Amino acid sequence: MSLLRRRKPINESDKASEASDSKPQVEKEEDAQQEDDDGNDKNKKKFSSKVKKKQGDQSPKWSCLDTCCWLIGCICVTWWLLLFLYNAMPSSFPQYVTEAITGPLPDPPGVKLKKEGLVAKHPVVFVPGIVTGGLELWEGRECAEGLFRKRLWGGTFGEVYKRPLCWVDHMSLDNETGLDPCGIRVRPVSGLVAADYFAPGYFVWAVLIANLARIGYEEKTMYMAAYDWRLSFQNTEVRDQTLSRIKSNIELMVATSGKKAVVVPHSMGVLYFLHFIKWVEAPAPMGGGGGPDWCSKHIKAVVNIGGPFLGVPKSIAGLFSAEAKDIAVVRGIAPGFLDNDIFQLQTLQHLMRMSRSWDATMSMIPKGGDTIWGGLDWSPEEGYCGKKRGKNGTQIADQAGAENAVSQARSVNYGRIISFGKDVAEAPSSDIERIDFRGAVKGHSAANTTCRDVWTEYHDMGFAGIKAVAEYKTYTAESSLDLLHFIAPKLMERGTAHFSYGIADNLDDPKYKHCKYWSNPLETTLPNAPEMEIFSLYGVGIPTERAYVYKLSSAVECHIPFQIDTSADDEDTCLKDGVYSVDGDETVPVLSAGFMCAKGWRGKTRFNPHGIRTYIREYSHSPPANLLEGRGTLSGAHVDILGNFALIEDVIRIAAGASGEELGGDQVYSDIFKWSDKIDLQL
Repeated sequence: MSLLRRRKPINESDKASEASDSKPQVEKEEDAQQEDDDGNDKNKKKFSSKVKKKQGDQSPKWSCLDTCCWLIGCICVTWWLLLFLYNAMPSSFPQYVTEAITGPLPDPPGVKLKKEGLVAKHPVVFVPGIVTGGLELWEGRECAEGLFRKRLWGGTFGEVYKRPLCWVDHMSLDNETGLDPCGIRVRPVSGLVAADYFAPGYFVWAVLIANLARIGYEEKTMYMAAYDWRLSFQNTEVRDQTLSRIKSNIELMVATSGKKAVVVPHSMGVLYFLHFIKWVEAPAPMGGGGGPDWCSKHIKAVVNIGGPFLGVPKSIAGLFSAEAKDIAVVRGIAPGFLDNDIFQLQTLQHLMRMSRSWDATMSMIPKGGDTIWGGLDWSPEEGYCGKKRGKNGTQIADQAGAENAVSQARSVNYGRIISFGKDVAEAPSSDIERIDFRGAVKGHSAANTTCRDVWTEYHDMGFAGIKAVAEYKTYTAESSLDLLHFIAPKLMERGTAHFSYGIADNLDDPKYKHCKYWSNPLETTLPNAPEMEIFSLYGVGIPTERAYVYKLSSAVECHIPFQIDTSADDEDTCLKDGVYSVDGDETVPVLSAGFMCAKGWRGKTRFNPHGIRTYIREYSHSPPANLLEGRGTLSGAHVDILGNFALIEDVIRIAAGASGEELGGDQVYSDIFKWSDKIDLQL
């Protein structure tokens, strides 16, 4: 470009000559200017192309975090969209779609029975089981600020995600007393809402309550006997006077209605109410002082649903390694995840520390020892594996032939509740070399600080103690009790003060008046109430945990040293993911749910001296046909059975005045009577 400069004045002649010379000069400058501009344009284009190329090379890469955020965003958007559509659609739309696929739905039991003319008659008392009742905070530590009277258990479980360690501290009980830790008060929710839903959309008692309401029941004729299911049964009276409240409410309902009550316990609530029956008769201060005829005056029937009368093997696995089949499968899919030390979670260690402070879990330990559950070489259920259940609930032999199926099944040693290795589980007892663990020397295996303060009693065993447990090879119901005393002495010291697991030799012995025997049907007698009826209602047709194959964990320094061996599988012996299965409702084996009503209490026995009538009602499991049916109306699963239409109909008929004979007596699909006959028990 031309620059402006000051020039000296010039003459006119010079101007003319200069003008003539300036024309070509200007043209030259313009040409040069144009060339410069063309060059600049080319340079700009080259520069811009380089910049674009550089920007393309420096574009951000898609990271794992981006993928997670994108995935979470998609899930949230999808969830809110589905929630919006669910709330926007007419309430009859799901039913319309279901009927279009499967045909017209049957009337709910309450509607059906109302058409038959049934009306509310006997007041109904519900006794919830373990973990299904809501718990709320009344006093907490600083980390629980703002949670007064908010649910810590049940509901949305929001605090588990927001402040997990604080939640574990508040849900745990004192390891010495089995009661509240200092500065913490967690109490059961009261009313029907305590256990109608476990979580939003997941019913427990809600369906049964709604159907009872259809024939005229309301809150004054229904009572939820909520209790703190973490405490030992007697401690619910010591701390909360729960047993006294149940007694008072039943007496009030009977007095106002003029009819005896129908009591409907579920799961561990069955054992809790069995304890109540003995407590209410016993004199104060240990008992309620109701006298020996209290049950005869106040209770028409006890309708037990999914009752673990004789305990469940799953409880041993839970106390031994804080796992059962579902957790073991997760471990198999993602090895080390639940034991991972990332973020200091140590999930199973925290779960073990918390659950081992709950004394009530020890009420579910198998009762009756090897007499009931079998020994090293026998079990009542031998011959079960290889059978399939037909649509009508009857059992049919496998395609390989009945004889072959039974011969294969006999090799299953269900009496060996815990075996270290599949080969040990299958070997003849004479071939198993066992070293007694009871005299093994214990010692600390890890410093508490090393394990991030997640202390369990395994840290006091030492490597020698852990090795001794594994070298004993296999454990039956009786030796499993010794095992629990060895690995968790503090837990079992509290437990044996409140529960017992044997078989009474002489029920007239004064020692059986102690409260620790009251929840064991093999160490106590039924009340003097010959007009009362006892029902055992439970599901069948679902593989249910019965025995386990274990292995030593690879890392025992700060981890639980034992875990279920999910690599152990054998279809011929009902072994899958390290778990041997038998018939049941997915939680309680048929043997535990049905034996007492099939044999132990059937007729006049030493456990039922007054001849209370007992009935078994089994419900063959049928899964829902499609997702729109939810959890189904024909389920036999442990909790889902509370939505089973056939079971609800039976309960309503009993509440409306029907007897066991009017229901049709026993309804049996399993081999419970055959298995009961194999048990050599003095009656």
